[in-house]
Amino acid sequence: MKLRYLLSILALTGFLFAAYKVVTGNKPVPVAPAVVEPASAPFKAFIAGSGIIESKSQNIAIGTPLPGIVVNVAAKVGDKVKKGMPLFYVDDREIKAQLAIKQADLAKAHAGVTIAQANIADSRSLSQLAEAVIDKRAISREELLKRRNVLAIAKANLAGALASVQQAQAAVIDIKTTLDRLVVHAPVDGEVLQVNIRPGEFAQAGEVNPPLLLLGNLDQLHVRVDIDENDAWRFNKNRSAVAYLRGNRAFKVNLHFAYIEPFVVPKKSLTGDSTERVDTRVLQALYSFNPSKELTVYVGQQMDVFIEAQDYSPEPEAVKVVPTTAAP
Repeated sequence: MKLRYLLSILALTGFLFAAYKVVTGNKPVPVAPAVVEPASAPFKAFIAGSGIIESKSQNIAIGTPLPGIVVNVAAKVGDKVKKGMPLFYVDDREIKAQLAIKQADLAKAHAGVTIAQANIADSRSLSQLAEAVIDKRAISREELLKRRNVLAIAKANLAGALASVQQAQAAVIDIKTTLDRLVVHAPVDGEVLQVNIRPGEFAQAGEVNPPLLLLGNLDQLHVRVDIDENDAWRFNKNRSAVAYLRGNRAFKVNLHFAYIEPFVVPKKSLTGDSTERVDTRVLQALYSFNPSKELTVYVGQQMDVFIEAQDYSPEPEAVKVVPTTAAP
């Protein structure tokens, strides 16, 4: 009897618990508040776009014209460099050995010129002696002609020796040029943004991702703004523009129009990978602003950009139909 009551109580308890879970589970889940409030446009009519910060000179991906093992990296992240300063050095021992060979060839070519000049002097002396004989019966005509030909051959040998000197000099210049190309120099004044090469690593020539070294001029920053192609017709470079820092909308900066790239491209703002799917094409406009201590920003950082636009909302009576003339 007690067991039957106990089972009834347990069944009733389970039913009440299940009913409670059903009732509480049907309540709507409260929406979590945003960690950071999104930026809002300060204009009545505007174009919104995502902007990415880049240097004034654009971000220059430094490469090497010749592959090889890096022996020394002269630049560090954050260094301010001048145009022409060395950034890193590629192993040049083999090229220096070739330079020594070419310089020896040049010395040999100079010696050949000296020998050719001595042969000319000797041939000229013999020829002058033969020409100075008053009695032509004392020397045969054949011998006289032979001495003239020897002098002409000596002059030709001198011209060949001089050409060999020029060739050897060109070879030395070529090797020295190769040596100079093994030292990678800064193409512009700027700041080192990234270093992805270390001594002992192999530097590959051509396009490398990530680049061996990233350089940019940070005296002034640019914001590359992606404007949706659907809003491109509304864009006016003379309108005001403002950018908000992502993560804190209290930080903003007024932008100044720099230039526009009049070529609509696929939008790639996430990874930039060539296999990334894109479903939007954008017009890219670049705005400039001066960095300040109050606004801490970094190259590669994204910003929310709003560009003032004219309100083109058409009135019903303002819509005009353009007549078309049918072809006869």
